[in-house]
Amino acid sequence: MSDRRRAVITGLGLVTPLGCDVETFWSRLVEGRSGIRAITKFDASAFDSRIAGEVVEFDVDKFISRKDQRRMDPFCHYGVAAAKMAVADAGLDFSREDPWRVGVMLSSGIGGLYILFQQTKLYYERGPSRFSPFMIPQMIINMLPGLVAIEFGLKGPNFAVVSACATGTHAIGEALRLIRDGSCDIVLAGGSEAAVMELGVGGFCAMKALSTRNDEPQRASRPFDRDRDGFVIGEGAGVLVVEEYEHARRRGARVYCELAGYGRTCDAFHITAPDEQGMGAAEAMRRAMEDAQVSPQEVTYINAHGTSTQLNDRCETMAIKLALGETAARAAMVSSVKSMIGHLLGAAGGVESAACALAIQRGVVPPTINYEFPDPECDLDYVPNQAREVRIRACLKNSLGFGGHNATLCFKAI
Repeated sequence: MSDRRRAVITGLGLVTPLGCDVETFWSRLVEGRSGIRAITKFDASAFDSRIAGEVVEFDVDKFISRKDQRRMDPFCHYGVAAAKMAVADAGLDFSREDPWRVGVMLSSGIGGLYILFQQTKLYYERGPSRFSPFMIPQMIINMLPGLVAIEFGLKGPNFAVVSACATGTHAIGEALRLIRDGSCDIVLAGGSEAAVMELGVGGFCAMKALSTRNDEPQRASRPFDRDRDGFVIGEGAGVLVVEEYEHARRRGARVYCELAGYGRTCDAFHITAPDEQGMGAAEAMRRAMEDAQVSPQEVTYINAHGTSTQLNDRCETMAIKLALGETAARAAMVSSVKSMIGHLLGAAGGVESAACALAIQRGVVPPTINYEFPDPECDLDYVPNQAREVRIRACLKNSLGFGGHNATLCFKAI
């Protein structure tokens, strides 16, 4: 195992409710600022939940021409922009790379909801002759990696992994496999989502999954807190440059951390609820640690899925204890950045993995804000309300998706 190819993170690109560049996002994250606000993108007055983690500082004109914008759903706007930022952050010049050895693993949990909604309304108002010839390419999830490949001329493996809220984390894990098996030297990986619109919010409201703390939006997302009442929907994109270690070293790249392990399992339990014993998520964590050759005692920090729903937070706490053992679990720090940005669905794994890379590089664990009332069933160290400066040896990133999909990544200091 010692001679296997290693993968490192050399670039980050972010579009988030806390900002649309790495430094703005990170500074606000460690300050414990909330990006949750009243929904402004449509009239949400009739909805049970009227708050979201909206992207408000994004200038699409900086990244995509007006002509091309009209041919993309907003989830592709976010994803293409984040990919361009990640490439720039990594200092990559693709004219010097073999295009067949650069892959793209970008995805979305839901995809082109805006276009679906607009075209459906157009059909009922004006009939089938008014459908756009771009409707299908705008909607389909795999168009995001396709567009990024076209932008940079990248001809390596290119497809979308779709696993609901585990999507971005699975995509990054599959990028690790492409590096390991020798298929690629570089992979752009992560996720994008633009579901803060009528269908997205309405669907989750119908499930009773969203917080209805509408009068206190910045206090609404409160993972692991006793008074949590549901998640807050968010939007954005997170893209990581995953690069083979020797390739990065030869070109003198700046390295954030090592992407060392990947575990994935299925609960095979329920279409939306997690396994109540946490066994599936625990096994994903165990497999990620084994893959990374990391012991539970070496795990300093766990970036939790931490949605702020009653069932998820309780089950994930149980899973962490099962995976690490009681002693190691209580020694590790656990936090959820969803407390500040909301749940970005298919983009969550990309953005939260970027937070892990920054936490390792800068020696700071971001907090779980709005943690006020301890829950007896959630009894770990959730880094309440204030970031902590600490050297991180190894970090786990959990993502748990509808359908029972579990994905865990293990990042290490290098």
